[in-house]
Amino acid sequence: MLRGAAGAALAAGAAGVLPGVASAEGAGRGGRWGLRVPKDKISIQLYTLRSVLETDLEGTLDALADIGYRKVELAGTYGRSATEFRKLLDARRIRATSTHAGIDGDLDQAIADAKILGNRRSNVAWANFGTIAEWETFADRLEAAGKAYRRAGIKFGYHNHNQEYQTIDGVRPIDVLARRTSRRNVSFEMDLYWVVAGGADPVREFYRNPGRVEQYHVKDRAPDGGFADLGEGDIDFRRIFRATRPLEVEEYIVENDQPVDALKCAETGYKYLTNLRF
Repeated sequence: MLRGAAGAALAAGAAGVLPGVASAEGAGRGGRWGLRVPKDKISIQLYTLRSVLETDLEGTLDALADIGYRKVELAGTYGRSATEFRKLLDARRIRATSTHAGIDGDLDQAIADAKILGNRRSNVAWANFGTIAEWETFADRLEAAGKAYRRAGIKFGYHNHNQEYQTIDGVRPIDVLARRTSRRNVSFEMDLYWVVAGGADPVREFYRNPGRVEQYHVKDRAPDGGFADLGEGDIDFRRIFRATRPLEVEEYIVENDQPVDALKCAETGYKYLTNLRF
């Protein structure tokens, strides 16, 4: 039912129609701005904290737990084995529900490590090609990898940057990826900053493939186009979350590619998401 409603809303202009849907749902929870991001859906990409994780892994994980994080997304295990890193997380009641991993290496080993770490999802973090033919070949490889992950009981997806929204010979790579992969095997982890940087509207991109965007990277943009801590930039997350609420994503992942103060960024992001009403 929701997918049908979403499709009808998109035809009429999702950005203008869907906010009313979410507002009506929130009427019994504090009025028009009664909706919020559930705490159990908030995570953080540990790439944001790479500088401090490299110098004090355990202390940084302690700080994340103290802030309130119970989920993280991995980008490596900082010299620890999958088993060792899982023990560090378990001791702090943190789950690594998601990870970034490539498909160029040993896929069986990546899947085995993901199982040890307790990952429910694995996402390819980066790709960039100069021709549509290369993007098509890459999409086919994503589909094959996604099938292997699905058979192992782990969801598989792709994380965008801005190049996927730039046309090559009149075709956008993101549309190639959507067309040549299946909903069953490949989902999308939408990085909101990079969608905006690519000149696209996150709400419209969400409804181009309704229900297929299952995670957000919640990353803000500074007025000069750089990175900002959440709530200190110019991306309208309230509008995005409200408009996409009918097909709500499973995780809202805090990220900043170049934080000035990584732990402050993590705390600011958590507080922003828990306090936001939409």
